[in-house]
Amino acid sequence: MNKITVFLLLFFLMSCKKKEVTPTELVAEIAYKTPAKLGEGAFWDYKNNQLYWVDIIGESLNIYNPENNTNKEIKMPAPIGTVVPSEEKNTVIVALNDGVYVVNVATEEITKLTDVEAENPGTRLNDGKCDPNGNLWIGSMDYSQTNPGGNLYKVDAQGNVDKMLGNITISNGIVWSKDGKTMYYIDTPTTNIRAFDYDKKTSTISNERVVVTIPVTEGSPDGMAIDENDMLWVGLWNGNCIANYNPKTGKLIQKIKVPAHNVTSCAFGGEDLQTLYITTSSLDMTEEETAKYPLAGSLFKIKLDVKGVHSDFFKKPMPNDSLVMHDKTQH
Repeated sequence: MNKITVFLLLFFLMSCKKKEVTPTELVAEIAYKTPAKLGEGAFWDYKNNQLYWVDIIGESLNIYNPENNTNKEIKMPAPIGTVVPSEEKNTVIVALNDGVYVVNVATEEITKLTDVEAENPGTRLNDGKCDPNGNLWIGSMDYSQTNPGGNLYKVDAQGNVDKMLGNITISNGIVWSKDGKTMYYIDTPTTNIRAFDYDKKTSTISNERVVVTIPVTEGSPDGMAIDENDMLWVGLWNGNCIANYNPKTGKLIQKIKVPAHNVTSCAFGGEDLQTLYITTSSLDMTEEETAKYPLAGSLFKIKLDVKGVHSDFFKKPMPNDSLVMHDKTQH
């Protein structure tokens, strides 16, 4: 076989070799321009086609209507950690610094459901979402952001509180798999995503394990959403992006660049659940970063090929005078 024949053969084999496909770089676009200080808690209300979100430091509950690109702001009496809609019409559940409250978004009336963590002035309630049974799982964080003095609680419709996890520093993203059998959870400074088996009969968790570890150089994991394939979408504080992870392999699938330095949470929305809405913060940036990201604090969005799932609503709240707390910390 002469050199020319060998060369042609090698060329043919190389041309037949399957080329590696490089993922298309995804970039989010502006959805609603606003200078939120600490945008967080994105939640798509699929019943009314609107996005709930909060500005924690700005002490405001927000309702964004993508159809007419308007945002209704309801001022809160204190920092607000998260928001979830309830099964009761015009009603949402919010976490303030001294407890969980019921808010009528039509009248803006606020009623306390439970005073969880009110006795601890060193912490405040932060992110939270509802489990498949309609209970609110809400976490707390230490104001120092370094002391593991926070907890993860479960709050039911009567305002009863169960402590599910302790030694939490900054409680953040929490979602459930499509079949409801797995709960994924983020305590930001751990730089990982943990998974737990979720028992729907008892609304409890067990079998804790780490499924994703995020390099510190990539940013800190914050709020989280899950798609119909049980892949995770995580806002990275100090990371300029949403990161998409496979919890079964622990691998990064892709990133969505966001024109903001600190990306805080996301939620699948739109009638087809294919638009990812993203909240951001305008805090904790250098002068250079502030100049580079003038839209920081705004809502962003991106249309994706994958669909999200309907997030669970809170059971119809039943505020009462009997505030009961149990310690069922998981070990």
